[in-house]
Amino acid sequence: MLGTVVWFRQDLRLADNAALDAAGARGAPIVPVYILDDAAEQRWAAGGASRWWLHRSLAALDIDLRARGLRLILRRGGSGAELRAVLHATGANAVYWNRRYEPAARERDAALQPQLVADGFEAKSFASSLLFEPEAVRNKAGSPFQVFTPFWRHCLNLPVEPPVALAARCWTAPTRWPDSLPLAALGLEPRPRWDAGLVAAWTPGEKTATARLREFVGDAMARYTDERNLPAVDGTSALSPHLHFGEIGPRQIWAAVRALSAESGVFPASRGAQVFLSEVGWREFAHHLLTHFPEMPTAPLRAEFATFPWREDAAHLRAWQRGETGYPIVDAGMRQLWQTGWMHNRVRMIVGSFLVKHLRLSWHHGAAWFWDTLVDADLANNTMGWQWIAGCGADAAPYFRIFNPLLQGAKFDPEGNYVRRWVPELARLPAKQIHAPWEADAATLAAAGVRLGQDYPKPIVDHGEARAAALAAWQSMRQR
Repeated sequence: MLGTVVWFRQDLRLADNAALDAAGARGAPIVPVYILDDAAEQRWAAGGASRWWLHRSLAALDIDLRARGLRLILRRGGSGAELRAVLHATGANAVYWNRRYEPAARERDAALQPQLVADGFEAKSFASSLLFEPEAVRNKAGSPFQVFTPFWRHCLNLPVEPPVALAARCWTAPTRWPDSLPLAALGLEPRPRWDAGLVAAWTPGEKTATARLREFVGDAMARYTDERNLPAVDGTSALSPHLHFGEIGPRQIWAAVRALSAESGVFPASRGAQVFLSEVGWREFAHHLLTHFPEMPTAPLRAEFATFPWREDAAHLRAWQRGETGYPIVDAGMRQLWQTGWMHNRVRMIVGSFLVKHLRLSWHHGAAWFWDTLVDADLANNTMGWQWIAGCGADAAPYFRIFNPLLQGAKFDPEGNYVRRWVPELARLPAKQIHAPWEADAATLAAAGVRLGQDYPKPIVDHGEARAAALAAWQSMRQR
């Protein structure tokens, strides 16, 4: 039997990989391929932090494949042309891949599949990236869901396929391998190098993802309900970049939680497990929305927000991006993002609210910055999150609910340890003043070595005035 090309995309793993498993079941030689096709991604080609992760994830995947007698072929260019070149070079007669759900990827795949079939090749796509196919989840009226709670309640009553284990059978390598670019030729690593913080924080790859899931489910998940909102505590799974790049799949997460629950006979076994799975549900909901409303990355789902009077202020945007707003919890989050390519989810909500409400800058600015700086930058999650924060999306937080960064900091970082780590110039301030250093007296500031306006900026906006201006802008939109 002729060979099968397995086209890897956002599924950079061997376990629970439906396309790879189907290729193995054919019993034919397998040719794993990854194609960097920036042009097909249009404006949503991977940002700098994502490309950094991708470089290392591809390297890890190649190591894992070589341990099984295969190797990863790397190409750059148009997906269709490169796939055909690999098919002809190897004599393979089939291409298998796992589905993606971004609009540009869906359009490309929908056009490419019949073209390959017309050329005489077998071309199949598989479901391996989500628990539920977005087109298959509908409300009683047959329409897509736009509110999370009924969506997830509906999903919890649907069957979830068990993850596909690594095939016991031996995979067959082709008799001749096609040409492959060296990984460095893809140009994914930053020049000049700015990635020291990412290197210190992350180890991309399937092995790390699997170990992280096992560690989290076995320990931290029991405390997840209490600790997930505390940015100074390692209380979250930190699986989001591994999920985005497909180093682990949601069915593996589901199965791991179910296996733990089997001991008690109740699924989910604990409140922590229930809340954790609901976070996986939010990821499903994001892809559900993006599938049914593909214009969301550029247009608000709530059409009235198209007339919202956003400001344009380059200095304020730059201060937010650099973590120099004068609000410590906001600045800590933005500096964590810059240094590690990741930010705690609670803090993402705080910094997002500050951008769109205190500064009244468009959520598009926030989405673009996150897209370039997050290692877990995902079009569905990023779009839904920013529209949720801005009050213009599905099941969104109302715009008039404005986070007070002082109260948020005091509630979720009460001892100030998160701020001390990421805003070290404030590290010696007492917990009582660390979230509002401008309220500290001169003696306290001097004892902590803080000179406001020099060592650390004064607030770029006043909370009360910014809140009033945001509410006035919202009212003006409503009156239109």
